[in-house]
Amino acid sequence: MAEPRFLLDTNICIYVLNEARGAAARAVEAQAKGSVVSSTIVFAEVLRGVPYDDAAARQVVERFFRVVEPLPFDAVAAEAYARLPFRRARLDRLIAAQALAAGLTLITNNERDFADIPDLKLENWTL
Repeated sequence: MAEPRFLLDTNICIYVLNEARGAAARAVEAQAKGSVVSSTIVFAEVLRGVPYDDAAARQVVERFFRVVEPLPFDAVAAEAYARLPFRRARLDRLIAAQALAAGLTLITNNERDFADIPDLKLENWTL
């Protein structure tokens, strides 16, 4: 299994879950197993959008996150977060900090939301 290289933002996970044959899903499938991960924060955001009583949808989400493992937000990520330009109520900042702390490229369709974060590597797999 490959080392993690890419961390998927919430919007990319949603694209993959909604469009199994879309550009983002194809890009994820093209990567080596284990090289694409997510975050426990992303996992929480995606689950937040699934009705609690929709067992089938929850099962699809849980299956996806067994393949695209959610990394725990740890103390190293918290230290990276503390150094980022502050924006109130933005989970994106936590996700960016986690990508920076782990040395991963963040895969997102919201490049503008992360443009002010120095040294953050970004790619958009929806194009």
